[in-house]
Amino acid sequence: MSGSKIHAPIPYGWGRFTRMEMDMIYQAGYVYHIKDEYFTKAQDDMLMQNKEGGNYRPTYYALKDEVTGLLWMIPMSANYDKYKVIHDKQVQKYRRCLTIVLGEFADRPAAFLLQNMFPITPYYLDHIHTKSGNPLPVKYSIQQTIQTKMKQIFQIHERGRKIVFTDIDRLQKLMLDDISNN
Repeated sequence: MSGSKIHAPIPYGWGRFTRMEMDMIYQAGYVYHIKDEYFTKAQDDMLMQNKEGGNYRPTYYALKDEVTGLLWMIPMSANYDKYKVIHDKQVQKYRRCLTIVLGEFADRPAAFLLQNMFPITPYYLDHIHTKSGNPLPVKYSIQQTIQTKMKQIFQIHERGRKIVFTDIDRLQKLMLDDISNN
């Protein structure tokens, strides 16, 4: 698997590590869990809560912004039927649905919730999602659909229309400030 890391590792023997130098390595096409620390820092009521019943939930598909180095996290839900109804209503009304991608993950139906996406730095990645110790990739066709719809969402956002629930402008500034301060 190829990976992408924003900061190079410290040479052997340097002793002290800065926070950013201990970032987890991001690998395109996979699903992650996020550190609680991010949710404490972000303070956004529209973010889906990190834990549910003591488990890491939800899982997040990550897509790297090559310009800023930020990772855009897209929550996934196994509550497929709930989001299919919302998706289908939007398709019926607008002839498309940009904010929900229906697909499959780990051989189960899944909804990818672009409506709840938000940016993080690699520091806030806790761990990659695995099954029996093996990372699980998102199907390539779903990755392409998500990437296409995200571009459209950002174009709409730049024109002043809010279709994402989270405050992506504030969160992006917060994460970019986080990078510049570390």
